[in-house]
Amino acid sequence: MADENQNKNTLKEAIEALDQIITSSSTPKTIKKSITDLVTGLKSTEDSMSVRAANAISILDDITQDPNMPSYVRVTLWQAVSKLEAIRE
Repeated sequence: MADENQNKNTLKEAIEALDQIITSSSTPKTIKKSITDLVTGLKSTEDSMSVRAANAISILDDITQDPNMPSYVRVTLWQAVSKLEAIRE
């Protein structure tokens, strides 16, 4: 149970980091759309938390390859990936 609560808190922190990117006026619209869809998937309860985290990590890995991405957005995305990787274990 403690692990589940810890995972929920970690997921919440990852979503908060992603929300910062979505609400930033300097984030390109295409990236905002991808992140918004990703957050919706993370909040869904259809799959287990670890499956949602693994799916999000895969999508974030693709998103971070975008050459038009501002560097601060990439750093924030990697922070979210780091949090999500803790859930996957």
